[in-house]
Amino acid sequence: MHAPAKSESHWGDPPWNIDFAPPAASVPEETEFAVIGAGFSGLAAAAWLRHADPGKSVAVFEEARIGAGASGRTGGMALAESAAGDLPELGDVLAGVEEILQALGVECELSLPGAWEIARGKAVPNSPIDWNDSGRLRVTGEVPGGTLNPGKAVSGLARAAHGLGARIFEDSRVTKIDWAGRPVLHLDRHDRATVRAGKILFATNALSLGLSKIADAEGARLTLAIATEPLRREALQALGLAERKPFYTADLPYPWGRVCGDNSTVWGGGLVSPANSRDLSSVSIDSPECVKLLASLEARVRGLHPVLKDIRITHRWGGPILFRESWEPVFDWHPRSEKKAIVLGAFAGHGVMLSSYLGRWAAQVLQGRRELPSWGSLSR
Repeated sequence: MHAPAKSESHWGDPPWNIDFAPPAASVPEETEFAVIGAGFSGLAAAAWLRHADPGKSVAVFEEARIGAGASGRTGGMALAESAAGDLPELGDVLAGVEEILQALGVECELSLPGAWEIARGKAVPNSPIDWNDSGRLRVTGEVPGGTLNPGKAVSGLARAAHGLGARIFEDSRVTKIDWAGRPVLHLDRHDRATVRAGKILFATNALSLGLSKIADAEGARLTLAIATEPLRREALQALGLAERKPFYTADLPYPWGRVCGDNSTVWGGGLVSPANSRDLSSVSIDSPECVKLLASLEARVRGLHPVLKDIRITHRWGGPILFRESWEPVFDWHPRSEKKAIVLGAFAGHGVMLSSYLGRWAAQVLQGRRELPSWGSLSR
């Protein structure tokens, strides 16, 4: 298991383990494809680039550790579509990710039984959930979705990318890119390396907004979550979670949650803004704002139902999330790249599935086998 990266120690420890570390290797002088960011998007793209075209070289550059950003710190809720709904040309995200994971041999406890929308409005008949939360909180609808284990997903994608021949470099932050001619990446490493790249994918979401040129940078936040000890089967039944469907509220204040494989539960809610909208690493889980919000989330969970009153909290953590005003993801050519680099991110809470799905799509665009969608412009 990795030692925590700097950002991880600032943001607390999630309950997921990432059990793959790439072997040490020399940074190449050039590569056909450079992927910046080793999360769901970047690793899925790197693996697919080699899967579809094993003759082309692929290098992944990660600022900290594999999965140190949003991908390894999510709650693992798998939702269909995007936060903006079913976008033109998007297709079936859930089926697409299942296909990707199967093709790459990734096992990550993916389960897609559906997801519940809960609210204080009119409930469905015989709602399995009936909680006390400023009124009665019950199931009002169901949407396609489910859960996965983020640690196993990140580890599996990294293992697949490495096994297919992609080279992954941790502790390799890209500080700038020279765009004239063939792009040159400058890396912040002990050897201060530079790499010439044919095509580039920015897959860093909220963590390199200046480099990737994603607009609406004020939408970068740290979202908070807690995990509990495993619950007895009777407790899950009393909570209405025996079907193991994840849930999220359709009205405010916004919580979400899920049951994990060992019957522990994860609950999330609350957003923290950095003082500098482009520097989420400046936010600490120990800051007064985070401590207050986590205490509020914990109290809220304990008050939902009597079986949660004395439950032990085992983990408290935060993860980066990026919103845009349109709620659409960014999926566009970098404005300085002359169609040599794609920027991908801003999934607004739907990144667990959408990131890998669009990571494959981005790989296909970089290979000249597919076009970008009509949505996803950087400038919106």
